[in-house]
Amino acid sequence: MKIGITMFCTDEAMNPAELAREAEQRGFESFYIPEHTHIPSCRRTPAPTGDPELPREYRRTLDPFVTLAAAATVTSRIKIGTGICLVAQRDPIVTAKEVASLDLLSGGRFIFGIGFGWNREEIASHGTDFRRRREIARERILAMQKLWSEDEAAFAGEFVNFEASWAWPKPVQKPWPRILIGGAAGPKMFAHIAEYADGWIPIGGGGISKVLPDLRRAMEEKGRDPATLEIIPFGTVPDPGKFEYYQSLGISEVVLRIPSAPKDVVMPKLDEYAELL
Repeated sequence: MKIGITMFCTDEAMNPAELAREAEQRGFESFYIPEHTHIPSCRRTPAPTGDPELPREYRRTLDPFVTLAAAATVTSRIKIGTGICLVAQRDPIVTAKEVASLDLLSGGRFIFGIGFGWNREEIASHGTDFRRRREIARERILAMQKLWSEDEAAFAGEFVNFEASWAWPKPVQKPWPRILIGGAAGPKMFAHIAEYADGWIPIGGGGISKVLPDLRRAMEEKGRDPATLEIIPFGTVPDPGKFEYYQSLGISEVVLRIPSAPKDVVMPKLDEYAELL
């Protein structure tokens, strides 16, 4: 079983470049970081963790692409990814450039984990309609795929429009880096995965076996081979029995959550997880 890690990288936590280097030295497969541009202090949306108050790290996250670029410069093997990037809040042309540049500079190690977002106030600050965020994210990804794969890319949609354009660099990975979508199981989620993504990163990983047939069916309906699908339980609790269960489902990688904390707290947890390798 391959094991990756994820941490809310903040100005108060262990330096992410140092963490990526330490994780690579211990044999971890991947290093993911989440994204929040800001958290409006008037937030009324309930915390996704179920806590009365949103954990402190949500308001202090570093920019994911700058952070992963720093991690890439001090590592050579470990995969680096967004877990997740909020594409409905981003300019697709700029984001396509950032993804391609990071994939190039990391030697083809970038994984593009994306999601639709939960924080209504944050999303509204970007001028995005919360009710249509899935449609907006979908169209922006389709536009990015054009920019990554075509010498002269053009796109005409409801939310994204640009005339035939040159956009380099192109990603090292062809036709583009793996796209994994994070979020809860359901017909809408599986339709998105089947149309334009390469896999699913369910938070926690509970109940996967019950919904796998639905996800595979969605892939088949789009004419895609379900065997190519990647499923990576994300932020899961480490448990050898759970790992065996995942392997029985054909899952070969899990991502464990590292606390958003200083080095003296993070390193013991990293060493504890390294024993599972």
